[in-house]
Parts: sequence; C-alpha cells; structure tokens
Amino acid sequence: MSANTFGTYFQLSSFGESHGLAIGGVINGCPAGLEIDTEFIQNELDRRKPGQSKITTQRKESDTVKVLSGIFENKTLGTPIGFMIQNEDQKSKDYEEIKDSFRPSHADFTWEEKFGFRDYRGGGRSSARETASRVVAGALAKILLKKTNNVSVQAFVSSVGDIELKENYKNLNLELTETNIVRCPDENTAEKMISLIEETRKNGDTVGGTITCVIKNVPVGWGEPVFDKLQANLAKAMLSINAVKGFEYGSGFEGTKLRGSEHNDKMTSTDSGITFKSNHAGGILGGISNGDDIYFKLAFKPVATIMQTQESVNNKGESIAIKGKGRHDPCVLPRAVVIVEAMAAMVLADAFLASKLSRI
Repeated sequence: MSANTFGTYFQLSSFGESHGLAIGGVINGCPAGLEIDTEFIQNELDRRKPGQSKITTQRKESDTVKVLSGIFENKTLGTPIGFMIQNEDQKSKDYEEIKDSFRPSHADFTWEEKFGFRDYRGGGRSSARETASRVVAGALAKILLKKTNNVSVQAFVSSVGDIELKENYKNLNLELTETNIVRCPDENTAEKMISLIEETRKNGDTVGGTITCVIKNVPVGWGEPVFDKLQANLAKAMLSINAVKGFEYGSGFEGTKLRGSEHNDKMTSTDSGITFKSNHAGGILGGISNGDDIYFKLAFKPVATIMQTQESVNNKGESIAIKGKGRHDPCVLPRAVVIVEAMAAMVLADAFLASKLSRI
C-alpha cells in the first residue's frame, strides 16, 4: 500500500510490526556517492531506542541496524537502500489478556473495524516501534542535508505537562539538549520535567507535552506552491507520528493575537543579502523557504496505556474493565525528539531534491 511509503523524491517505504521478527525499510532516491557515517546512524537509533533511561519503557532492544543493499564501501550507490532492525525483546504474552479487547485511546478498535483482523501484540504496525525505520531514513537525510547545504535539524522537549520552557529557542544553547534524559536544553527545567515524569509513572499514569524543532541554513526556494507547501508537508510528516495531536509553525496560534502591523516580518537589505527583522513566518513564505530559521512546535498526547483500571468494551460489544500491562513509556517525549528530527529531515531532503527541478 502507498500508505506505507513517505516522500516523493527522497522516499521511505517501511515494514514490520512491534512483535514481529523485524522492522525495516527501503529508501529510494538517495543520490549516489554520498559518504555514509554508520556510527552516526546507529547513534540516532540509540536516541530513540527503549530502555535508555529511568523515564522510558524498560523494553530492551539494541536496535542494531543491518544494511542489506544500496551502500558499498560506505558510499551510496544511488540504488534502493534496504535495511532491517531485528526485534529482540518482545513479550507477546503481556497482550494475551487483551487480544479481544479495545484499549481506550489506542488504535485497536479502528484497525479491527478497517481490516477485520489485527495484530494485538504491542499494537502491531500501529505501534511506535515502527518509527525506528523512520529514524534510519532520517539519519541518511540529515547526512545528505548537512553535506550538500549545511542544513541542521535540532528538536528538543519544550514542555511536559504544565512545566514549560518559556525561553525563545534563540536564547537557548541547543547543544545541551542531549545532556539530560528528558532532552530539554535547560538544566533547571529538565530536572522539574524528570521529577514530574517519575511521579506520574509511580501513579500508574502518563503525561504529554510539546517538542519544538529548529531547522537552520535552509536556502531560499525550497518547497512548492499550492498543495506541496513546505509547511504542509512538514505538518503531514509530523501528524503521522504516533501521539501527535497538534502542529504549529512560526508564530502559530499566538500569532492570532497580533495585528498585521505587529506580525509582518519587516525586510531589509544587507551586504549578505535580504534579511528579516523578525521571524513570525517561521522561515516559510507562500509555502517556500525564505532563508530564515524554520521552527515549529508539536503537541503530544499522554501515552494511551496506563496502569489503572478503565472502562472499555470487547470485540463483542460487551462492557469490560481493562488495565494496562507490560512495559510502556510514562512520557513519549524524550524518545520522540529524534523521530521529529528524522521526519523533518526527510521532508527537507525531498524539498532539496525537488528544488533541482524548479529552473534551468
């Protein structure tokens, strides 16, 4: 199905289920001759993998990627890049009790209604385990963007529950994002976030929040008018990530409180070219990059599986009581940071390759 493929020029088709033998994918459109840093790709997967800290699920997966095709002597061949990641720590028995039940706020009900049959083990293909394949493709996209245009993609946790990092990203040292387990670039705020996540876990509950992403050094001219606007493709990419409930870029919803005279980004000409005195546009005008930083924020819901008894129904329509079991994240945000970066990088890689077709 095309629903399992993302992208037009830089394209990922992913496969696999949470408790199957493996997950993986095929990447099409990556140009030949790109030198690949395999250690970087594995490090990106390590940022997403389960069991990495006390505030993530304790499922143990090495998430070691095995490249099957398309790369020779650490360079891309321009042919399909096939890869797989073996599943190592499935505990399918944890899901036997709920195989005929629908978990609140999960995709169990809709998947069974759509397909008439589903893999109930860990959510099957609807599980966030699938996103590991996106991280591999995103790592390749990052390498392509960095080596061709020096584009950087950096995401960070900007809120957990009601604990919010209020500083503008320009006032933050984003290099500090990876110095703590919640991936917030402010130490004091990070400590409060971690405490909240730990407290929430002890109560058998979960908590949501937001992730902010900043993309730097995108040249003017990436993105297509009308239906393939750059922000539209970013929005689709982000809303395809499990648990994402909202997307805003630039001034977002706060911008609605401003007048046009306040919101317009005034332009000026400098020795280095045309620049903007503010960036309410979020680096995009008319669906096309304007050379300024692209930034956006995502809302993530609390993880649906909680260790508390809830009302639900089974596949016979009977009322039941259901309680979460197994190993789950009390907060998805720390592991989702790299997924957000990966999807953004794929969108930008696609836009970069499309830009080569815009003019002679």
